[in-house]
Amino acid sequence: MPLYMDIHTVDGATAQDIAKAHLADMDVQANHDVEYLKYWFNQDCGKLFCLVEAPSAEAAHCVHREAHGFVAEKLIEVDPDLIEGFMGTAEINEAGAAVEPESGKRDPGVRTVMFTDVVGSTDHASQFGDVAAMDLLHVHNRIVREALSSNRGREVKHTGDGIMAAFNSASCAVRCACQIQAGFKEHNGENDGYDVNVRIGISAGEPVEDNDDLFGSTVQLAARLCASAEPGQVLVSSVIADLCLGKGLQFADAGHRELKGFLTPVHTHAVEITC
Repeated sequence: MPLYMDIHTVDGATAQDIAKAHLADMDVQANHDVEYLKYWFNQDCGKLFCLVEAPSAEAAHCVHREAHGFVAEKLIEVDPDLIEGFMGTAEINEAGAAVEPESGKRDPGVRTVMFTDVVGSTDHASQFGDVAAMDLLHVHNRIVREALSSNRGREVKHTGDGIMAAFNSASCAVRCACQIQAGFKEHNGENDGYDVNVRIGISAGEPVEDNDDLFGSTVQLAARLCASAEPGQVLVSSVIADLCLGKGLQFADAGHRELKGFLTPVHTHAVEITC
C-alpha cells in the first residue's frame, strides 16, 4: 500500500490537541482502509507531519475530514526507504507522536541535511585509474560513516562522489562535519600518496516536496552549499548558525552567494573547524 506524508500548519495547537486529533483519526481510519502510523509535531513552528499508509491520497484526506475536519495542506507519496533514512526509525509514544530515541522527547520533524563531496574525484580517476579512485572513495566512506555513527547521523544515500546524511540536531551535523574534516586531515598527514579533500554543505528545514524530490529546498540548498564550498571547508546556511547558538561552535561569515535554483543570494557561513 502506498505511503504518504501529509503536512499541516497548526499554529496555536498544543501536544494535547494533536494527540486528540490523532486518536480521532484512529477511530475512523478503518472505514477507509487507512492507517495513520505516527506523526511529528513541531510546536515552535506550528507544523505537523503525519505518516500514513493509504490506498490513495483521497482516502487519507477522508480520514482527517471525517475525524476532525483538519485536512492537510499538502500530502505527498514517499519512498519507504527514503523516509526512513531521512526521518529515522523513531518510536512512538502513547499518543502516536514520534519521539527521539535517546531522550524520549517529541521529535519536532525538522531535519538537518548534510552533503559531502570528494574534490577532484574525476580527475583522480583519469590520472591514476579506476582502482585508485575506488580506494579514495573507500577512504571517504569510512571516515564519513564513522563520523555519522559518532554524531547520531543517518546516511540517506550515496551520491557517487559523496554521501547525503540527515540529523535531528543541527549541532550534531556540524560536529560530524568537523570530525570528517579532521579525519581527512589525519589521513592525509599519515599517507604520502594522493591527498583526499572533501567539501561539505549543511542546511536545515522541514520535510517538503519540490519537483518530485522529497524534502525539496532543504536538500537542494545543502547540495548547492556543498558545491560552493572550498576543499576542506564546511559551508552552512544561516539557519544552521542560528540553531547552533550556545553550542560552542564557531562560524565565520562567508557572505551572500548566488546559488543555482535560488532566486536571491543565500547568506552563508563557514564553520571554524576547531572541534
